[in-house]
Amino acid sequence: MKIYSIVEAIPLEDFMLIIKFNDGTQKKLDIKPFIKQGVSAALSDIEYFKNVQVKDGFITWDNEFDFCPNFLYHYTPPFGLCRS
Repeated sequence: MKIYSIVEAIPLEDFMLIIKFNDGTQKKLDIKPFIKQGVSAALSDIEYFKNVQVKDGFITWDNEFDFCPNFLYHYTPPFGLCRS
């Protein structure tokens, strides 16, 4: 199984991210379905959400909420095929 890592994350309005992977693939991720209670609740603040970081190939925030890059690679549609 190939291991993917994220090399760049660009926050957009409406809790969306453009994520770029180490193989050159770009995808658009809607974070809204993942914002629930607990640690992910902080992401409901758009300014906090926009402070996304790439660390060790993962996207993460200051509260240590993160996503597995392999999950995002397979879960998220390619950027060119996304509806805005």
